[in-house]
Amino acid sequence: CYENQIPLSTQQELVAKVFRAISKRGDDLCNFVDNFTEWPTPDTRIIYRRYATLCFVFIVDSSESQLAILDLIQVFVETLDRTFENVCELDLIFHSDKVQHALMEMVMGGMVVETSRDDIIRSLGEMSKISSSKGNASSPITASGYHR
Repeated sequence: CYENQIPLSTQQELVAKVFRAISKRGDDLCNFVDNFTEWPTPDTRIIYRRYATLCFVFIVDSSESQLAILDLIQVFVETLDRTFENVCELDLIFHSDKVQHALMEMVMGGMVVETSRDDIIRSLGEMSKISSSKGNASSPITASGYHR
């Protein structure tokens, strides 16, 4: 949804609505919120998974397999755990570029392209080597092409 240049204030409202929908759910409920009508597109579903103090959320339409997305979240978290040696909130905040790279290795253009944790970690290592060998500290652009 964000690829359609939604204003930042609207993005923040959507994140707040998703948070409210998830945070009020008990641990005894499933990890799916079907027919999330507060999202700007119809037929929207929230799929999430809690790990200790972290909560990973994917917003999808009904054509996506709920179990496949839960598996994708699992692989993503395992990748982050291996990358950061027990991922925590601070890793996500201070190394958001590495988190973004991991997600970009898994999902491109809305399609899941890689689910092998080992292949993702190997690719992240290669990106890290490339950026460090080019003296990335003097460049304002990261290996992903995003400005710092």
